[in-house]
Amino acid sequence: MTAQRTQVLIIGSGPTGLSAALFLRRHGIDVLVVSRASGVADTPRAHITNQRTMEIMRAVGLDARCYEQATPNALMANMAWVTSLAGEEFGRIRAWGNQPDRYAEYLMASPSSMCDLPQHLFEPILLDEVSRQGGMVRFNNELLDFVQDASGVTARIRDRTTGESYEVRADYMIGADGGRSRVADRLGLPFEGEMALGTSANVLFSADLSKYVAHRPGCLFVICQPGRDDWSGVGVIRMIRPWNQWVAQFLELAQGDQDVDLTESAAREIVWSMIGDVTIPIEIGAMNKWLINRATAQCYTEGRVFCAGDAVHRHPPNNGLGSNTCIADAYNLAWKLALVIQGKAGPSLLDTFNAERQPIGKRVVERAFKSLEENRMMMATLGLRPRQSSADRARAFEILKAATPAGEDRRKAWREAVASKHYTVNALGVELNQTYRSAAVVPDGTPEPRFASDADLRHHVTTWPGARLPHCWLEADAKRVSIHDLCGNERFTLLTGAGGGTWSAAAMAAAHATGVAVVVREIGFGLPIRDVYDDWSRLSEIEDSGCILVRPDMHVGWRCNRLPSDAVEQLTAAMRSILGY
Repeated sequence: MTAQRTQVLIIGSGPTGLSAALFLRRHGIDVLVVSRASGVADTPRAHITNQRTMEIMRAVGLDARCYEQATPNALMANMAWVTSLAGEEFGRIRAWGNQPDRYAEYLMASPSSMCDLPQHLFEPILLDEVSRQGGMVRFNNELLDFVQDASGVTARIRDRTTGESYEVRADYMIGADGGRSRVADRLGLPFEGEMALGTSANVLFSADLSKYVAHRPGCLFVICQPGRDDWSGVGVIRMIRPWNQWVAQFLELAQGDQDVDLTESAAREIVWSMIGDVTIPIEIGAMNKWLINRATAQCYTEGRVFCAGDAVHRHPPNNGLGSNTCIADAYNLAWKLALVIQGKAGPSLLDTFNAERQPIGKRVVERAFKSLEENRMMMATLGLRPRQSSADRARAFEILKAATPAGEDRRKAWREAVASKHYTVNALGVELNQTYRSAAVVPDGTPEPRFASDADLRHHVTTWPGARLPHCWLEADAKRVSIHDLCGNERFTLLTGAGGGTWSAAAMAAAHATGVAVVVREIGFGLPIRDVYDDWSRLSEIEDSGCILVRPDMHVGWRCNRLPSDAVEQLTAAMRSILGY
């Protein structure tokens, strides 16, 4: 049997696999995506799409299409805790940057806004662009096995429609096959953490709930109904499309048992109880169950095979970090793979994928699980517990409302618990403070700047090597542009200012020495790119004659405070170091 040939074989067609295919195709790399699924996602699954992901979509020209399909940030503005949608409300928090004292921080942090883009609407956008870019995607094909050697990977694939199997030979393979990854399992990647900590159920349903939610627009409503024997009584109604498509999500008390039957009639009864109004017509759609995990692979790679996305970080959906982290994994890996395949970088560059993304994955898993634990503590603050009798629940509610010392203490504790949920729905730092430390980052000799505020909640703006490039608005050709718009596009970019013209010659020399082009952007007074508000001069942390080298993934690779006498040598050395020479 003659093996089919591709440069990169990608197993899995979720956000990780499709985005990896897209990014690689933009670098000119041949890709084949193989997925055992019959097509793109047919249920909403992931939905919170944060600013970093939308920055990446902006960089590849898909942000406008994403916003067209998404619910805008303003309609994600609230998260509320209620006995039911029609019942009493315990508390509410402004979410996803909509709190007045945080709104400006989100606005200043990125050229892109957060939105709610469910996976079944996001994946078709990615798939269409992969196809437009010449990538090949095969659904209903599953990985059976693979072997790798010093020059590539040979995978055995089965066509699930015909039953026939065939081989694919690739230079590299990416395991993007989700939380039950066959690739990660076959590689024997070591994991830390715990699996199957509970079973959660999702019920997709349609109902016009505008009279209960339009006055408090949001994408998450936490339902507090302890006392049931079949589920924990603390669930979530999640908006898919305002205000008529939803997912009801709840935790089964028979933890770890995925074989508990969930009938349509049982699902209808649970959904009605969560709404609190049985007169509302509802239509039940897809129902599925999934395990709650808390695990991170200690290593993402083995030889010529890389695992990314849910294959290596598995966690609850709290904080909305899942698909965002998956896409960031792919964005980090793609440019490195492309340069190595093209012979423009040393193989050691690929080692930096694990060094940079594994700590991020671990942090995301722990943050998501901590948010889940905070939900449980909140219920205890209210005096609520699973399988609680209706009489005990009623007493707990009465204490909360009572004009008594006990009531006052409980209300105070509840307010503090609600405030803690900013770490779930306003954790801008978790999303944007992702600083890399690896051989693909060249230190500039300065110590890492200390965070002046909470590293999870607040965005820390810095150009320290390894950090994501800060955003600010500039002006070029009488048009407003983000500094991010000047970078990316699958290339290295050198940012400098007035007095930094020598860097153009240095960039040409570095490109000649490495074979990798470096685009120079001169920003400042009297230059084509104008720093009209002096924002960049404040954010750049360098002198006008200095420079900042931005990698293709818009992370700072190196910086130089002011023009040195040996600019050519320093820039060339930095590029060679990043490229793994």
